[in-house]
Amino acid sequence: MEEWIIKFIDLYGYYGVFILIAIENVFPPIPSEIILTFSGFMTTQTSMTVLGVIALSTSGSITGAIVLYYIGKIIEIRSLESFIDRYGSFFRMTTENLHQAMTWFEKYGGRTIFFCRLIPIIRSLISIPAGVTGMPMTKFLVFTLLGTLLWNSLLILIGAQLGASWWKISEYMQTYSVILISTAAILTSLLLIVKMRSRFKAGK
Repeated sequence: MEEWIIKFIDLYGYYGVFILIAIENVFPPIPSEIILTFSGFMTTQTSMTVLGVIALSTSGSITGAIVLYYIGKIIEIRSLESFIDRYGSFFRMTTENLHQAMTWFEKYGGRTIFFCRLIPIIRSLISIPAGVTGMPMTKFLVFTLLGTLLWNSLLILIGAQLGASWWKISEYMQTYSVILISTAAILTSLLLIVKMRSRFKAGK
């Protein structure tokens, strides 16, 4: 897949970046860290600029996020859970990832949109609770813009700085993903335990 991503960006430039990032937001198996860091590297080899790549990649991220927002509006959570149970491994998703996104959104609202844009896999899924709860589109877009702008800019700048060694970032991002997702799972579990205890005490 990495080779295909590289060829696509090399062939289509800015448009390739926009298309791949838009798809990545809906289809997580395409790794954004590869797209963005390679795009950053390409700014040192082609006429593409860092600001141009940041603008196109962020536009693509917002486009993909809007698609998932509307999926959340029209599809019931049970249907999504059933779909993820069957095909989640192909999309690098689990129902636990979906539940984490829903729990965080319920707890922290709009701020969750921003922070979850910095967590692989969850960064895509967090658009669904926003659609499910009917979050105002303007608010959703503002938090999405801020989060994706930070994520995209960081990886693009890293790619530009690493130059021909841009590919090394994928190794670090795998570790980053494992640590963040594991931490997220623990925090979600603790939050659920606290909620259950509160309800139990209220029942008494």
